[in-house]
Amino acid sequence: MVSLADIRAAEQRIAEHVIRTPLVYSPAISVLTGARVYLKLETLQKAGSFKVRGAGNKILANITAARTRGVVAASAGNHAQGVAVAAHAAGVKAVIVMPSWASLAKQEATRRYGAEVVMYGSSLEESIGRAGELAQEGRLFIHPYDDDDVIAGQGTIGLEILHDLPDADIIIVPVGGGGLIAGITTAVKAIKPGVRIIGAQAAACPSAYEAIGAGSPVRVTTRPTIADGIRVAESGARTFPVLQELVEGVVLATDDEIADAMLLLLERKHVVAEGAGATPLAVLLNGSITVPPGSTVVLVISGGNVDSAQFFRIVRQVMARQGRILRFSVLLEDRPGALAELLSLIAMQGGNILHIDHTLGEGDVPVMMARVGIEIETRGREHAGSILSAIGNAGYSVKAG
Repeated sequence: MVSLADIRAAEQRIAEHVIRTPLVYSPAISVLTGARVYLKLETLQKAGSFKVRGAGNKILANITAARTRGVVAASAGNHAQGVAVAAHAAGVKAVIVMPSWASLAKQEATRRYGAEVVMYGSSLEESIGRAGELAQEGRLFIHPYDDDDVIAGQGTIGLEILHDLPDADIIIVPVGGGGLIAGITTAVKAIKPGVRIIGAQAAACPSAYEAIGAGSPVRVTTRPTIADGIRVAESGARTFPVLQELVEGVVLATDDEIADAMLLLLERKHVVAEGAGATPLAVLLNGSITVPPGSTVVLVISGGNVDSAQFFRIVRQVMARQGRILRFSVLLEDRPGALAELLSLIAMQGGNILHIDHTLGEGDVPVMMARVGIEIETRGREHAGSILSAIGNAGYSVKAG
């Protein structure tokens, strides 16, 4: 198993090649939870996630082998970019195998960092298998989580947290294969055994959660999730003992809860977090963890590599679910000024118009009428309800949706 000495050695080895990311206090999230909540912002790390730490340590600890034939890795995105950045910095060629469902944005980012991308497999495990085959040609294989050098590199986050916040009580860490939480837990528990370490995982892929219940790594059936960075079907053999022996537990969050956390981080801290990175906040807010009032809590926001189009869809969906985006249609008389009167009424109620679709000639619309579809921004469900009531009380025929 990885030791504190291994992690301290990794810290020295990668110091010039990674960013020492900030640990920032969040007043808004602290008020919501009754705790003192800090965010460890690996979103600001090179390549946008913590992965460059483990990849860099693996390459630098085996630099002769890496320079001889290059390196190979498998990843859905963040590990790919971390390896690509670390390899480029070390002057090493990198080949990255990615599963078929990896986002286009992460594929292109990996290529831009200088790596060759090979698309293979419908699961990360199949991609890892292919990368293992390529490693037999002499390349140094960099596993995304089940490797001692990689685990030690990720553990440097734990050293930074305790250096900046020695009184931390609880650290919540995203869990996929377990490399990040294994490294952080090993470092933190060796220095301050009383700190509670809790894993956060997507309910769509509860591999670590099920493994702890079963007492050994188990393969689970994964479903698509916005937390694709932790969509791993089975915990690592090297990471599981740490999960079992030192981690307090692993708790789950639904995709809706993760999406809510992503929007909260954006609005309250101006932090763009990917699904995996927002999972610690999601489990803190969904009541899965008992947090004594006044506790000092650290959320490891592990990455910010979210596809822009996907992030836009997530934000809109969350706002709609919270009643902050309201969609409805109204039948209007087809006469000058009718639409202006309706929009004036909405403005008086404090609604912000986002989109208007004015349709004439539909089969179910009377000849002298028009159907107007309207999308507005509101303060929430109560405000949305009051706007709809005002429109209905003014004599308009309103249809939700």
